[in-house]
Amino acid sequence: MKILLAEDSTFYRRTIESYLTEWGFDFVSARDGEEAWQHLESLVAPRLALLDWVLPKIEGVELCRRLRRRAEGDGYVYTLLLTAKSQRQEMLEAMDAGADDFLAKPFDPAELKARLLVGKRIVELQQKLASSNAALRLAASHDSLTQIWNRGEILRFLVRELVRARRMVTPLGIVLVDVDHFKKINDELGHQAGDLVLQELAKRVSGNLREYDGVGRYGGEEFLLVIPGCDLAATTRRAEDIRILISKEPFLTAPGRPVVTVSMGVAAAEVSEPPEALLRRTDEALYRAKRTGRNRVEPANVALTLV
Repeated sequence: MKILLAEDSTFYRRTIESYLTEWGFDFVSARDGEEAWQHLESLVAPRLALLDWVLPKIEGVELCRRLRRRAEGDGYVYTLLLTAKSQRQEMLEAMDAGADDFLAKPFDPAELKARLLVGKRIVELQQKLASSNAALRLAASHDSLTQIWNRGEILRFLVRELVRARRMVTPLGIVLVDVDHFKKINDELGHQAGDLVLQELAKRVSGNLREYDGVGRYGGEEFLLVIPGCDLAATTRRAEDIRILISKEPFLTAPGRPVVTVSMGVAAAEVSEPPEALLRRTDEALYRAKRTGRNRVEPANVALTLV
C-alpha cells in the first residue's frame, strides 16, 4: 500500500521519509498541497495520506475536506494530519474536516509507526468490505452460470429503457432467444455440456451487442435482449445477424461439438405499451418461430391495444 507524505518542511520530510523507508512502506512525497492533490487525484492514488496541516497552496485540512467531498466510488483515503497545533479546538476542526487521525509535532517515531499501521489495517479492511459488497451486488444481478444479467436485472433494464424511449421519443427493440432442441443436447451430451453451450451462447450474443444494449438470462435456455434505438426492422436485422453467428461455428464441449441453433422472437415497443404486453407479443413471436421450423427470426405483430 502506497503512502502519500505531504510536508513542506525539508527537515520533517526527510526525517519521515527515512522512517518510512526503514519501516518498509512504499511512499510518494509532495512539498505542497497542490502537488499532494495531484497524487490523490491520480488513477493509482495512495490510500493512506500523511499530511502536514500547514502546506503551501492547499492546506492539509482542506485536502481532507476535498477528499470527503469526492464520490464514494473514488476509493477511501485514510488521512493522518501532522501539525504543531495541539489545542482541543484544532483537533476538533481536523476531525470535522474529515481527518481520520491527528498527531502533534514533535512526535515519537514509534507512535507515528503505530498510527500508520492502524491506518493501513483500516484501509485494507475497507477494501475487503468494498470487494465483498461488489461480489454481493454481482451475485444479486447476474446469472451464476453465464455471468450475464439474471431475469430480474434484465427486466429492470427493460423498464428503464422503456421510460427513456418514451421520454426521448426513440424506438426500442427487444428479442427473446430460445435454444433449439436444448433438451436433446442435455440428453445426448449431458447437462455439463448443456451448461457449456449456454455459457458460450451468452458470450457470442454479448460479443455482438453494443455497450449500451442489454442481455440477460430470461429463464432456462431463454435469453432476453434489449436493443435501444432500434425499430422493428432494425431489431430484426440485428437478431438475424446474431442467429447466423450462433449457428456458424459448432460449440466446443468435452463430449462433442454440437451445432447449436436458436429461434428468436422480435418486437418493438409501441407508445405507452407496458413491459408485460411487450414481452407477451415477443413471446408469441418466439413460439411462431419454433412452430414454423425453428432456427429463424419471427417479428411480433403490432399491438392491437395501446394502454
